[in-house]
Amino acid sequence: MTLLNHTTDHPPASATIRSTFVYFISRAGQLINRAVAALIAQRERQANLVLLRTLNDRELRDIGLARGEIDGNLAEAAAARSRMQQAARR
Repeated sequence: MTLLNHTTDHPPASATIRSTFVYFISRAGQLINRAVAALIAQRERQANLVLLRTLNDRELRDIGLARGEIDGNLAEAAAARSRMQQAARR
Protein backbone atom coordinates (compact mmCIF):
# COMPACT_ATOMS: atom_id res chain seq x y z
CA MET A 1 0.00 0.00 0.00
CA THR A 2 1.36 3.40 -0.89
CA LEU A 3 0.41 6.79 0.36
CA LEU A 4 -1.53 7.44 -2.80
CA ASN A 5 -3.84 4.55 -2.02
CA HIS A 6 -4.42 5.66 1.56
CA THR A 7 -7.11 8.34 1.63
CA THR A 8 -8.82 9.94 4.60
CA ASP A 9 -12.33 11.24 5.06
CA HIS A 10 -11.02 14.76 5.51
CA PRO A 11 -8.66 16.61 3.24
CA PRO A 12 -5.46 17.84 4.93
CA ALA A 13 -6.60 21.48 4.96
CA SER A 14 -9.72 20.69 7.01
CA ALA A 15 -7.74 20.49 10.28
CA THR A 16 -6.40 23.98 9.67
CA ILE A 17 -9.85 25.26 8.85
CA ARG A 18 -11.30 23.65 12.00
CA SER A 19 -8.61 25.12 14.24
CA THR A 20 -9.06 28.56 12.67
CA PHE A 21 -12.81 28.33 13.18
CA VAL A 22 -12.41 27.29 16.83
CA TYR A 23 -10.00 30.18 17.40
CA PHE A 24 -12.40 32.64 15.78
CA ILE A 25 -15.34 31.38 17.87
CA SER A 26 -13.36 31.61 21.10
CA ARG A 27 -12.25 35.18 20.33
CA ALA A 28 -15.82 36.15 19.43
CA GLY A 29 -16.97 34.66 22.75
CA GLN A 30 -14.40 36.73 24.63
CA LEU A 31 -15.55 39.87 22.84
CA ILE A 32 -19.17 39.17 23.72
CA ASN A 33 -18.24 38.48 27.36
CA ARG A 34 -16.39 41.80 27.60
CA ALA A 35 -19.29 43.68 26.04
CA VAL A 36 -21.78 42.11 28.46
CA ALA A 37 -19.49 42.84 31.42
CA ALA A 38 -19.17 46.48 30.34
CA LEU A 39 -22.94 46.77 30.00
CA ILE A 40 -23.48 45.27 33.45
CA ALA A 41 -20.92 47.65 34.98
CA GLN A 42 -22.59 50.64 33.30
CA ARG A 43 -26.01 49.61 34.61
CA GLU A 44 -24.53 49.12 38.07
CA ARG A 45 -23.07 52.64 38.02
CA GLN A 46 -26.41 54.05 36.88
CA ALA A 47 -28.22 52.24 39.71
CA ASN A 48 -25.70 53.59 42.24
CA LEU A 49 -26.17 57.12 40.92
CA VAL A 50 -29.93 56.84 41.26
CA LEU A 51 -29.54 55.53 44.80
CA LEU A 52 -27.13 58.30 45.80
CA ARG A 53 -29.34 60.98 44.26
CA THR A 54 -32.29 59.83 46.38
CA LEU A 55 -30.34 60.34 49.62
CA ASN A 56 -30.87 63.59 51.48
CA ASP A 57 -27.98 65.92 52.37
CA ARG A 58 -27.58 64.52 55.88
CA GLU A 59 -27.30 60.94 54.64
CA LEU A 60 -24.77 62.03 52.02
CA ARG A 61 -22.76 63.85 54.69
CA ASP A 62 -22.78 60.66 56.80
CA ILE A 63 -21.00 58.77 54.02
CA GLY A 64 -18.64 61.67 53.32
CA LEU A 65 -20.15 63.09 50.14
CA ALA A 66 -21.66 66.36 49.09
CA ARG A 67 -24.39 66.48 46.46
CA GLY A 68 -22.02 68.01 43.89
CA GLU A 69 -19.44 65.25 44.36
CA ILE A 70 -21.71 62.33 43.51
CA ASP A 71 -20.94 62.01 39.80
CA GLY A 72 -17.18 62.57 40.03
CA ASN A 73 -16.54 60.27 42.99
CA LEU A 74 -18.60 57.46 41.56
CA ALA A 75 -16.72 57.57 38.25
CA GLU A 76 -13.40 57.73 40.12
CA ALA A 77 -14.33 54.72 42.28
CA ALA A 78 -15.39 52.75 39.20
CA ALA A 79 -12.05 53.49 37.52
CA ALA A 80 -10.15 52.41 40.63
CA ARG A 81 -12.14 49.16 40.82
CA SER A 82 -11.45 48.51 37.15
CA ARG A 83 -7.72 48.99 37.69
CA MET A 84 -7.77 46.59 40.67
CA GLN A 85 -9.62 43.95 38.66
CA GLN A 86 -7.16 44.22 35.78
CA ALA A 87 -4.22 43.92 38.18
CA ALA A 88 -5.80 40.83 39.76
CA ARG A 89 -6.09 39.14 36.34
CA ARG A 90 -2.36 39.44 35.71
